[in-house]
Amino acid sequence: MPAEAQTLDTQFFGALQMPGKARLIVVRGDEAMGEGLSYLLQATEHVAGREADQIPFPSDNWLSPKHANFLYRGEKLVVRDEGSLNGVYIRVRGASPIQIGDQFMCGQQFFRVDATPKDSSGPEPDQTYFYSSPRRPSAFRVTQVLEGGMDGIVCCALEQTVEIGREDCDINFPDDVYLSPRHAKVEMMGETLKLIDENSQNGTFVRIRGERELGHGDYLFLGRNLLRVEVTA
Repeated sequence: MPAEAQTLDTQFFGALQMPGKARLIVVRGDEAMGEGLSYLLQATEHVAGREADQIPFPSDNWLSPKHANFLYRGEKLVVRDEGSLNGVYIRVRGASPIQIGDQFMCGQQFFRVDATPKDSSGPEPDQTYFYSSPRRPSAFRVTQVLEGGMDGIVCCALEQTVEIGREDCDINFPDDVYLSPRHAKVEMMGETLKLIDENSQNGTFVRIRGERELGHGDYLFLGRNLLRVEVTA
């Protein structure tokens, strides 16, 4: 053996052999990336997006070029929305507090929680009243968000709850095969709004504000990509 070779340090074949605290697994991905692909989160930050170097999804047009960042806060893994157009959605575990303006998804449907408009049932300047259906008290309303950002179905809460599913709910989508019959509901509990998953098969996902801590087994949607978090250390 040459003398100079005896002093060399052993090198890794590639970065994928470096240890990482967590990894992301693509459960359902775009056509270019495929399912089952995993990303080892071994650096300090890991940017995901359509033009990202670390976690790229180049053919998903619902992703922003720099969409989200997976980073460590001490020993905790968090995901941060990098100001993306379509957001980062995390699967609800049971129930999650939400607030007016929050967005969530069930099956293939997207929704926004809105405040009930203020009562404007007073008379016109000439003291004539507008003739309309009776107005019922409502704590909030749920609005379907269509492609392009337009509003779709709007449902005002009666009895403090709006339930969503494939059948026998306040908002029904009988043709959405990814929805359970009774999938999720938004409920006012005292002064707190909660998004509740009703043991649905495919889960209910809420759009994060800013950043969110992640745990083992969490599921996220980035664009059309469903990812699962596995904490390895």
